Formats: sequence, structure tokens, C-alpha cells
Amino acid sequence: MPAATSTATAADRVYSHVKHGVLDRRYEGGTLLTEGELAAAVGVSRTPVREALLRLETEGLLKLYPKKGALVLPVSAQEINDVLETRLLVEEFTVGRAVPAPPGLLDRLEALLGEQRRHAAAGDLAAMMAADRGFHAEIVRSAGNQILCRLYDQLRDRQLRMGVALLHAHPDRLERTLAEHAEILDALRAGDAVAAAAAVRGHIGRVESLVRGPGL
Repeated sequence: MPAATSTATAADRVYSHVKHGVLDRRYEGGTLLTEGELAAAVGVSRTPVREALLRLETEGLLKLYPKKGALVLPVSAQEINDVLETRLLVEEFTVGRAVPAPPGLLDRLEALLGEQRRHAAAGDLAAMMAADRGFHAEIVRSAGNQILCRLYDQLRDRQLRMGVALLHAHPDRLERTLAEHAEILDALRAGDAVAAAAAVRGHIGRVESLVRGPGL
């Protein structure tokens, strides 16, 4: 039994190492990862590496090639389209349901916006995008629709990966993102559902125009 626990823990460590590497672009799309390299990097045997890579393949981040390794899958145009369409549908609906704002929502959004500003100032793009994603997720959760919450949670990794790629390609986007989030928060604070929905549409629309362009 202890051996099984040890193996599971080692597999989790490899899983976390590779997943974070993919999401923060240390392992970019097109990179071939080998079991031996990952085992050495994490300090484990190859068995937990295989377990972790299989798990990541089921999540759509990698493609396994027997005896060669695992290829980090690039973000496809179809994936970008699917994520942005789903985000717009969910976020425009739920931001309308957030007026009037439920207790505590405005304070949580203000805190998350503050986190984004601190991470942006420090140049930590991965942490910035995690707080960015958290900002939008708080609004989605406030609608109280558990099915929509689960659907939105399934987009998490894709949102983080696309967001970090976007900020790497367009560093000037940082300040604009913060301004757009402040605009959404101001509309919610004012209790203006129409303005809040318009701010969300504009925000996602500007993201779409950039990620469809060259350089992502």
C-alpha cells in the first residue's frame, strides 16, 4: 500500500510539473517531451511519468507517441474559436444576473483586480492570468447556475494557456486588460446590467481580434 501511495504522489508531481510548464509556456506547442528528461527533471522513475502523460493526453494538452515521447499540442484555431464563443455566451448571461450584485461580489472582484495589478507590475504573466481568470469566474459563480459553473470550469486550462500566450505576444495588452476589468466592475457597482454586458462583449471581442491575429 505505501508503494502505491508513493507512485501516485510521484505521478501527481510529474503531472503538476508538466501541466504548469505547458500553461505558462515553458513547454510551448510543438515541444517533444521525453520520459527520461521528465523523470530526471522531477526526480522520479519513468512509471509515474507515463501515468502523468496519459492523464495530460486525456485533457488535450499532449499527444503521446510510443517510444518517442509526448508532443505539446499547439493551441488550434478551432480551440480558440470554441473557447471564445463559449466564454461570450456564459459571461454575457451571468454578468446580467450579477445585477444587483450579490453580497460580497464587488469586494471579491476588487480584490482580484488588485491581484492582477500587482502581478502585472511584477511581470508575472502566469499569476496575472490566474487572477484574471478568477475575476471572470467569480461573476459566473454569482449567477448561481451550477451547470454553467461546471461548464466554465472546464475552460480554465485553455483560458490560462491562451491568456499567457496573448500577453507574451502583446505585452501592451496588460494595461488594457486591467482597464476593461475595471470597466466591468464599475458597471456592476453602478447596477447597470446593460453597460456590464456591453463591457463583457467588448472585452472578449478585443481578445478575439488579438488571438486571431499573427503571433499567438
